[in-house]
This record gives sequence, structure tokens and C-alpha cells, in this order.
Amino acid sequence: MARIYSLCTLLCCFFLTDAWAQKNKKVLIFSKTTEFRHQSIEKGVLTVEKLLNDQHIGTFHSEDESIFNAKNLANYDAILFLSTTGNLFNSQQKEDIRNFIRSGKGFVGIHAASDTEYNWPWYGGLVGGYFASHPAVQEAKIDVLNRKHLSTQHLQKVWFHKDEWYDFKDVKEGLHILMALDETSYKGGKMGKFHPIAWFQEYDGGRSFYTGLGHTEESFDSELFQKHILGGVQYVLKLK
Repeated sequence: MARIYSLCTLLCCFFLTDAWAQKNKKVLIFSKTTEFRHQSIEKGVLTVEKLLNDQHIGTFHSEDESIFNAKNLANYDAILFLSTTGNLFNSQQKEDIRNFIRSGKGFVGIHAASDTEYNWPWYGGLVGGYFASHPAVQEAKIDVLNRKHLSTQHLQKVWFHKDEWYDFKDVKEGLHILMALDETSYKGGKMGKFHPIAWFQEYDGGRSFYTGLGHTEESFDSELFQKHILGGVQYVLKLK
């Protein structure tokens, strides 16, 4: 009886500690665009906020780049770029973002986060690559190459999903590829036999996760995609 009580006590402590750790994490969601603006941004923000808040992870959403200063960034554990586009930051803001990551914090990029800051090589390395082109929205076959990661452990080996499929350029070496597209399953892919679409890495002292999914509003209704995003956030926050 005493052993059962001790086990129950340990399990309660574990879950309480886990919940406490998540409750004390906070993510800055950023969705400013200076080039193309995705119609899905508003729904995406609401979806991500609910996902994280339901896990007791704090969120704050902004489209004001002045929020990226050392004093304010100290309040957050990760930054999440949701379909940002174009050039967004001045030199001081860039330095503050670099220092944020170098301090061990996290970065999550969704869809057009790779269509951002083409003239800032450090950012390209943080994301893992830059957007190059895309065909029309259509269903494609995704090969899930890593099913142990927090962002993919809920998926089967093959996932059929409808979205806008990015081709990438300047893909960084050493990325841990989570999922790849089968270009024979859709029309217009330009990367060939190996077409990564989601990955993670440790970068300059911090953690980074990127997924190319998330163009359409409907994609944010997908429970599989929602869990994919949540797992990516949990990874960069060093949770679980």
C-alpha cells in the first residue's frame, strides 16, 4: 500500500511539475508582412494561441517589429514567426534577436517564415532555408522520416495533406529532416527526389523548428497539423 501511495505521489509531482514548467513559458507570435500577406494569418494566429494556451503556455501576438528589443524579449522563451514576409528589422533589432537565440531561447517558423529577410544570412540559417517557388495548392504525399520527434510522433509514415508546397533554396546542411514531399504525388515540385518540408536543429545556442505547411485557412483546422505545430513549439521550449 505504501509503495502504491509513493508511486501515486511521484506521478502527481511529475504532472504538476510538467504543467508548472509549461505555465511559466511564454511565446511571442509575430506575423508582420511587408510583401505577400497570407489570408490564413488571422486564423493561424488564433489557432496557435488556443493550442498553446490550452497547454498552459503563455502567448502574445504582435505585428509591431519594435517589440524586438532586448528588454522586451527577456519576457519570452521563444519567438514564433507565422507567415511573415519581406524585410522587417533594423540592425539593432537583428542583434537583439541573435542574442535572444544565443541565450538558449527558441524559434518556430511556419510557412512563409522562410519568405522573410533574404538579405540576412543569419536568419536564413535560423530558419534553415529560403522560399524559392511553389505550384498551385493541391494534395501531396508527405513521407514522415522521423516519427520520434514531438512534432511528428502522432503521425503515420505517410501523410496525405492539401497545402501550398514550397520549393526551397539555400537549404542549410546539417538540418534534422522530419518530413519530405514525394514530388511524384503532386504537380510542380522543383527539388527532385529529396524535398524536405519540415525540420529542426540546434542553432547558435538555441533551438529552431520550421514547417512549410500552413498556407491555407483549412490547414489550421487539421488536428494533425495542429499537433505538428504544438510539438515544434514544445521542442524549442525544451518541454517533455
